[in-house]
Amino acid sequence: MSKLAMMSYRDVASKLRRAGFICERTNKHDVYVHKEKNITIPLPHHPSDIPRGTLRTIIRETGLSPETFMSL
Repeated sequence: MSKLAMMSYRDVASKLRRAGFICERTNKHDVYVHKEKNITIPLPHHPSDIPRGTLRTIIRETGLSPETFMSL
């Protein structure tokens, strides 16, 4: 996997929505759900960028390749 760029909460949330996820709950961690695939992903809602390790885990949980996720 190539080195991931730092991304803001807003960018990651936008990519999740384009991948078919819906925000079910908001708080310090928003919960995005893909009903058809039965996938639930917590997304930290903090003012700083999402850490690379957390971003890598989110991408893995979506079931998409990093290249596909980044191109959304």
